[in-house]
Amino acid sequence: MSAANNQYKDRNFIAVLGDEDTVTGLLLAGVGHIDSRQKSNFLVVDAKTTLAAIEEAFLEFTRRKDIAIVLINQHVAEDIRELIDNHDQAFPTVLEIPSKDQPYDPAKDSVLRRVQRLFGE
Repeated sequence: MSAANNQYKDRNFIAVLGDEDTVTGLLLAGVGHIDSRQKSNFLVVDAKTTLAAIEEAFLEFTRRKDIAIVLINQHVAEDIRELIDNHDQAFPTVLEIPSKDQPYDPAKDSVLRRVQRLFGE
């Protein structure tokens, strides 16, 4: 196995930042994990969740070596847009997803904007 593949081989988990319905659905699908430090790979964001808590969770998820993908509701991503736009690593990949109550706007999606810039659109 090459050195490049070795550094990504332990990325086994998906992290989730989102509203209660999104996180619950993904936990029921089996993405939930709590490690030996009692750290989970998900955060339920509601009206009481502080911006600092969202930022801290995002930064923790993007620094962990066992997370391959961070799924984040787009309306939550809007709150920390600068952090998401500054994340330039391939792993973990940050993907914005719609929520039940908030419409998805492709114009706000950081991945789609990067692809559009790449193709000169």
